[in-house]
Amino acid sequence: MIDTPEEARATSTGTAVRTAPPPAATPAAPRPAGRRENRLRALDGLRLIAALMVACYHYGGRDGEITRAWGSSPKQQFPTLHHLFAYGCLGVQVFFVISGFVICMSGWGRPLRSFFASRASRLLPAYWAAVVIVTAVFALPAVAYKAVAPSDALLNLTMLQQPLGVDRVLGVCWTLWAEVRFYALFALCIVLPGANRQRVILFCAGWTLAAAVAQGVDEPLLTMVLMPEYAPYFIGGVGLYLVHRDHRDAHAWGIVGVSWLIGQHYAVQRLWHAPNPQFFSDRSAVGIILVVTLGYAAVAAIALGRLSWANWRWLTVAGALTYPFYLVHEHLGWVVVEAYHRTLHLPSSATFLATVATMLVLAWLLNRCVEDRLTPRLRTALTRGRPRPTPR
Repeated sequence: MIDTPEEARATSTGTAVRTAPPPAATPAAPRPAGRRENRLRALDGLRLIAALMVACYHYGGRDGEITRAWGSSPKQQFPTLHHLFAYGCLGVQVFFVISGFVICMSGWGRPLRSFFASRASRLLPAYWAAVVIVTAVFALPAVAYKAVAPSDALLNLTMLQQPLGVDRVLGVCWTLWAEVRFYALFALCIVLPGANRQRVILFCAGWTLAAAVAQGVDEPLLTMVLMPEYAPYFIGGVGLYLVHRDHRDAHAWGIVGVSWLIGQHYAVQRLWHAPNPQFFSDRSAVGIILVVTLGYAAVAAIALGRLSWANWRWLTVAGALTYPFYLVHEHLGWVVVEAYHRTLHLPSSATFLATVATMLVLAWLLNRCVEDRLTPRLRTALTRGRPRPTPR
């Protein structure tokens, strides 16, 4: 969800040449850079699809604040489509699988300082901008939605609001907290000692077992660190990156299979007949399993090169818009839906499409005006070591 395939490719391509074993020992030798780029563009497209799934869920697949924006429940606005929109929340699980794949690619052969700089510079500029924009919009007298307290808004800039029990400015930031914990585990266990196949396999197996134990003992600290509910998706993505490096790696396929089995269970357990009345509970267990399976299968197809034909340049742009779109689409979407539907009296379908288009335009502006300018500067500042003292 968070990384850009171009950045990951730059690291992985150079490293694969240095670390890959001889062709005789590896049934599937590293693929040419051009073919890998094709698959990464397909990954960009999949990331955008996952983001649009989540937007469908927030605009038409649940109740809550969006009901105020529409003036009635989305069930009334979309009497047929709301059943499909309710599955859109599973786009988050797809994001996590993609993140496992790309973070493993990005961190392979990269020193810890560089890995930290790439993660921080990728996450923070658009996130800071989104927090400021949403806080400012919600503070307007004409906006009916409640803004968080100024102190809480400032703390949100640290991205630590959830463990500290502070109100969130962005509803979707809970997924970023999961991403940050994944980055920390991967950095400590893989990036710091140096990535290799054996270490990554042990990491995946150890995390899977430890997460199961944490779920069994129900210890809050272990649950927070090991994330039993989300670990299978990250681990599955890491396993699929190993498949990407060697299509016949039986251990990697085993990691993917076990992760899928555990992941579909958690998805069904959490979303089937959800107890919260704000969440539509008319999803079927079979439908949930199908969507989760399609997410794994799509990343697997990319890992195996089956989507190398999807080599359209616009997918790179789509991938760049995904993160800022994901950050702003929910809360600002409430304001935009209300403006289009209740002020301009657009039909529900037109309002939905216009809101998505508006959020994509805002995402483009954030990408061009914030990310393109601040991300490379922040990465350079964080990568640069301490200046050496000038000899006297």
